[in-house]
Amino acid sequence: MPLKLVVDANILFSFFKQDSTTRKLITKFEFFELYSPQLAIEELKKYRNLICEKAHIHEKEFEEIVEYLRIFVNFVPEDFFKEFLHEAKEISPDMDDVAYFALALKLGCAIWSNDKRLKQQRKVKIISTKELMEMFSIL
Repeated sequence: MPLKLVVDANILFSFFKQDSTTRKLITKFEFFELYSPQLAIEELKKYRNLICEKAHIHEKEFEEIVEYLRIFVNFVPEDFFKEFLHEAKEISPDMDDVAYFALALKLGCAIWSNDKRLKQQRKVKIISTKELMEMFSIL
């Protein structure tokens, strides 16, 4: 049975690098059922130029990779998890991550993030890429 996870924007950013561990985990293994708030797509587009520069890709490739990413990640509108936004605001160490916490609360699952600050709360489990690799013995 796949592990259900909410994926934060920084994990999604690293998907754009062709040889990234993140892309390999997401595309090569069927261990995960992945979700992210729809606003994560807007976040990716907001940082399109930076992502293109760091991943050494062109804008057309960026759009193609966003579409490829949609195959593996379910992007969820805020209406789906809005009843958890208030609780998420209370527990999220960073207001930029409230939607990720609300979605995780709605789904009853962990968040995949390498942001150590997110572990400053105890309501939602935060799992790093390294921890995922260890869980599934992928090294």
